[in-house]
Amino acid sequence: MNLKGRHFLTLKDYTAEEINYLIDLAAELKEKKKQGIAHDELRGKNIALIFEKTSTRTRCSFEVAAYDLGMHTTYLDPTASQFGKKESVADSARVLGRMYDGIEYRGFGQEIVEELAKYAGVPVWNGLTNEFHPTQMIADMLTIKEKFGTLEGLKFVYMGDGRYNMANSLMVTCAKLGIDYVVCTCPKYFPDAKLVQYAKEVAALSGSTITIEENVALATKDADVIYTDVWVSMGEPEEVWAERLTDLMPYQVNEAAFVNAKPTAIFMHCLPAFHDLNTKIGRDVYEKFGYTELEVTNEVFEGPRSVVFDEAENRMHSIKAIMYATLK
Repeated sequence: MNLKGRHFLTLKDYTAEEINYLIDLAAELKEKKKQGIAHDELRGKNIALIFEKTSTRTRCSFEVAAYDLGMHTTYLDPTASQFGKKESVADSARVLGRMYDGIEYRGFGQEIVEELAKYAGVPVWNGLTNEFHPTQMIADMLTIKEKFGTLEGLKFVYMGDGRYNMANSLMVTCAKLGIDYVVCTCPKYFPDAKLVQYAKEVAALSGSTITIEENVALATKDADVIYTDVWVSMGEPEEVWAERLTDLMPYQVNEAAFVNAKPTAIFMHCLPAFHDLNTKIGRDVYEKFGYTELEVTNEVFEGPRSVVFDEAENRMHSIKAIMYATLK
């Protein structure tokens, strides 16, 4: 499988065979790291990390993965460059592409990372946009495969806001890999109809299904995986918080959500999660709205079904695989 020089912007651009290759490569590189086998085969290469949105897992994953592969990194936060401010995305791309072997972007609209890729002349990796989060997908699928030994034929349920990057990316990925995908939410938070149609057409070829279901009991029946993500982002107006929390609380992942799931079902979350009052945001939400837990209860998050920290670790191994495959 030769992916050298490819961008990694959305898994719509990759075949099932290519996605499975990256999952297996991530598992191979993970095993090498666990065994202490050096794999610094990209010595002499340099990558730029553009973060218009800050992150813990994405930044650490790219930096540690790059170091393990023998590469050097430059981190550019919103205050550390003229990207998109005094200098256009296209001009920044052409400058950075002359200096670096690869560029990661984490920020806002998908059109930004697409333009960066158009002009950079080197592989560009999407660390997250409003629409897609493809690097997370390889980590998630690796985690599921580690737990079940397979991906095809599993039932994957996403609960919460079905309109944005995680729900979009998971729907596309499940459709490609033959996983039955269910988004469980109320109509206001249904995914984009065009993307649903695309995913259904892909799923028809892989032998899987795409379903939108409002009823939690029906959605989670015989589920193998129940997944959620944060409902709101800080900086959004308080009236948005109040409305969204009220709308989505019936879709909180709690013990009742697992009643109809398979006994072997696992819980996943890309993190950070608001499952207690041990964060500033969590305490602010409690003071304003009275909720002690949001998208997932602490009982589920800390319970035996939860694989969220395996998933978080796999971010690094999967990003390593993506960079290795597109640069080697």
